[in-house]
Amino acid sequence: MDYLYSLGFIILGILLFSVALATISLAPWVPTRKKDLKRIFELLDLKEGGIIYDLGCGTGGVVLYGARKYKLRARGIELGLPFYIICVIRKIFSGNKRAKFIWGDFFKTDFSDANAVYLFGLPASLKNKLKEKLKKELKPGTKIISYVFSIEGWDAVRIDKGGKKQVNIYLYEIVFSH
Repeated sequence: MDYLYSLGFIILGILLFSVALATISLAPWVPTRKKDLKRIFELLDLKEGGIIYDLGCGTGGVVLYGARKYKLRARGIELGLPFYIICVIRKIFSGNKRAKFIWGDFFKTDFSDANAVYLFGLPASLKNKLKEKLKKELKPGTKIISYVFSIEGWDAVRIDKGGKKQVNIYLYEIVFSH
């Protein structure tokens, strides 16, 4: 019986560590509001079959919405194991073959085939390492949505301020080549 308790604590420790690591990487888990999903995808204006990556996808809401409603090849990258497991379960129940979830660190994932990248990150996380990765990997014309926070040093192509009690959604577009 003590063996089972020990195993349970080890598994719990691994799960909590992966969530803590994901939080440090970009931002704590804050789900995108369902009412903002339409605003996000209207800003992106992607063609059917386009590829979008959600960096730190949490429970996969943006990915599943984009794959279902806009018929995009939507990819979610998540470092927190519990969130990744939830994503996989949600995908199975949705039956959507255009959605894909990747368990791993997006800093170690190549997303150079993206037509768009969606992210929610704290300003300090956005301004250095991630910004450099985006500039290095993404091709000109790739769109980037930053939910709530702007990316320091970049000029947004458009800012959707929504209405009263709504968050800002920033649209950027890669215009430089590697």
